[in-house]
Amino acid sequence: MAALMPAAAAAAVAAAAAVAAAAGAAAEGTECLARSAVESPILIFLFFQKTIRSELERLHRAAVALASTDRAGDVRPVAERCRFLLDMYKHHCNAEDEVIFPALDIRVKNVARAYSMEHKGESDLFEQLFELLNSNVEDGDNFRRELASCTGAIHTSLSQHMEKEEEQVFPLLVEKFSFEEQAALVWQFLCSIPVNMVAEFLPWLSSSITAVEREDMKKCLQKIVPGEKLLQQVIFTWMEGKHLPGASGRDDSAWRGKRDEIEQSCACKRSGKRKHLCPECSLETSRTHPINDILYWHHAIRRELDDIAKEARKIEHSQDLYDLSAFNARLHFIADVCIFHSIAEDQVIFPAVDSEVSFVHEHAEEEKQFTKFRSIIEKIQNDSANSSSAEFHSKLCLHADQIIDTIQKHFSSEETDVIPLARLHFTPKKQQELLYKSICVMPLKLLERVLPWLVASLSIKDAKSILRNMRMGAGEHDKPLVTLLSGWACKGRSQDFCESGRLRSLPSEGGNDIEEDYVERFCACPCLMSSEAGINPSLVPEDKEERPNKRSNLLDSESNGLSVAEHSANKKHPCCVPELGVNNDANPALKALSSRKSLRSFSYNSSIPSFNSSLFLETDFVSTNTGQIPGPIDNIFKFHVAIRKDVEYLDVESGKLMGCDDTFLRQFSGRFRLLRGLYRAHSNAEDAIVFPALESKEALHNVSHSYTLDHKQEEKLFDDISAVLLEFTQVHENLNADGSTDRPLEWVQKYVELAMKLQSMCKSIRVTLDHHVFREELELWPLFDEHFSVEEQDKIVGRIIGTTGAEVLQSMLPWVTSALTQEEQNRMMDTWRHATKNTMFNEWLNEWWKKNPDSPSQSSADGSIASAGADIPESLDQTYQMFKPGWKDIFRMNQSELESEVRRVSQDPTLDPRRKAYLIQNLMTSRWIATQQKQPQAKSCEGGDGGTLPGCSPSYRDPEKKVFGCEHYKRNCKLVAACCNKLFSCRFCHDKVSDHSMDRKATTEMMCMRCLKVQPVGPTCSTPSCEEFSMAKYFCNICKFFDDERTVYHCPFCNLCRVGKGLGVDFFHCMKCNCCLGMKLVEHKCREKSLETNCPICCDFLFTSSAAVRALPCGHFMHSACFQAYTCSHYTCPICSKSLGDMAVYFGMLDALLAAEELPEEYRNRTQDILCNDCDKKGEAGFHWLYHKCGNCRSYNTRVI
Repeated sequence: MAALMPAAAAAAVAAAAAVAAAAGAAAEGTECLARSAVESPILIFLFFQKTIRSELERLHRAAVALASTDRAGDVRPVAERCRFLLDMYKHHCNAEDEVIFPALDIRVKNVARAYSMEHKGESDLFEQLFELLNSNVEDGDNFRRELASCTGAIHTSLSQHMEKEEEQVFPLLVEKFSFEEQAALVWQFLCSIPVNMVAEFLPWLSSSITAVEREDMKKCLQKIVPGEKLLQQVIFTWMEGKHLPGASGRDDSAWRGKRDEIEQSCACKRSGKRKHLCPECSLETSRTHPINDILYWHHAIRRELDDIAKEARKIEHSQDLYDLSAFNARLHFIADVCIFHSIAEDQVIFPAVDSEVSFVHEHAEEEKQFTKFRSIIEKIQNDSANSSSAEFHSKLCLHADQIIDTIQKHFSSEETDVIPLARLHFTPKKQQELLYKSICVMPLKLLERVLPWLVASLSIKDAKSILRNMRMGAGEHDKPLVTLLSGWACKGRSQDFCESGRLRSLPSEGGNDIEEDYVERFCACPCLMSSEAGINPSLVPEDKEERPNKRSNLLDSESNGLSVAEHSANKKHPCCVPELGVNNDANPALKALSSRKSLRSFSYNSSIPSFNSSLFLETDFVSTNTGQIPGPIDNIFKFHVAIRKDVEYLDVESGKLMGCDDTFLRQFSGRFRLLRGLYRAHSNAEDAIVFPALESKEALHNVSHSYTLDHKQEEKLFDDISAVLLEFTQVHENLNADGSTDRPLEWVQKYVELAMKLQSMCKSIRVTLDHHVFREELELWPLFDEHFSVEEQDKIVGRIIGTTGAEVLQSMLPWVTSALTQEEQNRMMDTWRHATKNTMFNEWLNEWWKKNPDSPSQSSADGSIASAGADIPESLDQTYQMFKPGWKDIFRMNQSELESEVRRVSQDPTLDPRRKAYLIQNLMTSRWIATQQKQPQAKSCEGGDGGTLPGCSPSYRDPEKKVFGCEHYKRNCKLVAACCNKLFSCRFCHDKVSDHSMDRKATTEMMCMRCLKVQPVGPTCSTPSCEEFSMAKYFCNICKFFDDERTVYHCPFCNLCRVGKGLGVDFFHCMKCNCCLGMKLVEHKCREKSLETNCPICCDFLFTSSAAVRALPCGHFMHSACFQAYTCSHYTCPICSKSLGDMAVYFGMLDALLAAEELPEEYRNRTQDILCNDCDKKGEAGFHWLYHKCGNCRSYNTRVI
């Protein structure tokens, strides 16, 4: 166990190397990637993401193996691999949130925030995984299957996130940033990751890619890392893996093991008498203990906080806002120092000293107080004009005193309880190693600022002690880093701390050109190489010709307000230690707002960017659920509640698929397909309507692109699950086909494999959809209240509903309402009714509910849906059947299922022979029995008085070919007109010979023209002799309409059947016009209920007309045939007189005609007042008997007034 963690990391590196070697054959495909990274440094992230994907795949394979083939295997290696992956990925995400996304947000708004929120969801996934690993149920098969599904969900979620970044984020970075800016961003990224993690990440990355990619990545890094050789030595030493093993501080058990060795070597430890030390221990404690360097950090932090508190009191007395920016920067700095110091203690010091020692809660409380302190400062800066300055300034002082008090108590406890134990348990060498590890917890960017600040607060002797201990605690290959850190520390002291000399650079084994020996001028900043210590220093080179830094130093006391001493002005030699050059001020193009994440997330739970992140400042919002009246868009998207409910069902119930019966599998499959179809309708509505509406607002450009990519990935995931579910169903049927217990081993293995794969994929779809809808609610929903009026929201809701067909609504409404409370149902339905107030939707809804009295929708209308929610699986058969043509028979037994059920009954030993025979006979005749029970017995063509009904004979659309129907429709039945009790092929045939109109919706009976039997209206003939003879390809139970030729759909808002493929396919329903329009007419001029009028030419009622109708540019309608005849002699609307099209050519001809025409002398200077029919403006035009041109729009469609 002592070396378990390093072994896990080594195993991960070895496995990555194996995968990289196997991928050598694909080197040609990766050359483009490598070449792109050299040309665009930002694409080096593609190497990072490729390595993370490989590790995710290995992790998931290992978890699946534990759950299937290696059930006796140890879970701990998988757990350690999870922790290793989490460490690598979370720092990758944190650096993106701190560096890459804020910079992108400056150039391209509304892109980065969605990805930063995804990081939060991914952190939650890892947290759930570790909760599972820490549970005490590791021996169960359920635990192992759940572990495999969790790793699969993480694999899917992270892979989707990285694919989206590659498709959207990286192209934008390449497009919007120059080569130098990209290099600067990547360098900032590396400098923002803790040193110990970079030292592990780079060799892990290097070993996971091919040799060609590795060489190209080195070339890319040489362009990214500043040209100073010491910095390049530090980075490339890490890349070669030449760093202290276990530098991340994860090898806690190893430290405890070494501590035990020390204790066992000392008699006083074995006796347990800590207060009475043996002579050797007394001699040891009399020396200076390196661990005491922690006290220097405590003293420096205390002094800085005291200065901040004094400054806060000055601000309170003066109420001068001028100093707040510098004060805020100073507070940010000390907060970073305290938080990283706490992380170092939690990761390195405390686990090594005593595993039971913990100050996690104290550290978290300190971080919370710093956050409150910063929020007060920002409140003063942002709202000073609208708030009481005195109140905020008093809070400022109060919180400063609280922070000082909290940290003072915390430090006192550590100095009393922890540091003495470290002195006793560890030799000076081990203490030095612990101190060096604790420093490496900080990123380079912070170390460049912190070390000068710390050294500036110490005496020369104490400063030399700290630097000496740091060098002694470092490994052999860490000399370049120690030299760099020592040089930065020197900047906190005056010239008396530095010596000049001619020195040799660090030796290296790589043979690179950056590692040549050379002699340069050197400012001996690292005072730890003093002659007292007898140590030959590792030195920092300085070029004879001063090379300007690529990027300026982040350490700027004027800009950040830090109390760091500068070098004295009379130095003979300036400090030549290279600077990182990651100061945002150095490059205005990369200067971004502060976007600090909670730094404690580096060790514990990750979070989305904090309140002061640039990603949040531009789109600050208030949730629509906090005391505000929900808008129309909020009610329509209650859909999300049903989505969460169903994906939870799939996730939970997928764990029961292994060994399930046929009924459970059919129900699970039906529920999945229902969710898939309805979610597709939801996604299509968002992509086609909601997202374009958001993008139409200038301030919201790019806000929805990430969610569109989500929909594509989710559709692919649904497709994958569907394919696996189909395969699993087939294997399940094969295993249960003969009822034998002796089944082929390969089938059983395939069955188990597919069941586990389904469970993992269902977990993934739940995680994916949960996170997707959560981010939509967090980011997109508030934008509607902020940028859209209620009327605009109503229009969006109307367009969404108007592209939803009747079949979809019949499944969607009961599905959604079953997941809502009664109040939510009422609000949602009120929103729908308000959006469809001009339509026949309410009429359709009532008619549909009458046809389906047992549907969940009817239950919701009666107010009993809350109790019916638990029974939704039983009601899915009918709702699912109504969803989409082709799915209607999904819950019916097919022939193989019927035979399987017969075999099961036949092999049931609990049934007596007579009962068994009865059941088998009924199963075999079940279809015929069901038909007879569902449909009343057909009757002959007899009227109520016993006479034959008029028209009781077949009619033909094509008499020669004996095709049933009439001149209007092709169909295989006649309708019994309720008004006159006569048989007609259609309503037009009835109206043609009658003095009244036929109400087709009142029709209840029909006659099959094959058997001439009158029976209730239905899609097929109920007479057994006809064997379910179809009356037509299309049947509508509401309109009682049959059509065997055309493609027809029922519009729930017209409540009529119309010719077309359907709403959302080639038509949509405009809620204001109350008519179905082609998808090309999405942008049209709306007139309320414009179709509920007569044709202006033939005077037929347009709404119910079967003839094609044409929409005019002005918003009026007429029959297409009437339009063709009318426009032969007219070009204006017969109702409003506006032009029916683009008349530019005709008006040009009139211009030429009038130019050639010469008026009589007495009329040439006369003018006439006109009104333009096209632009509705008045004006003057030259006199003419026929033509008058509008001076505004140049139209001749005018009239004299």
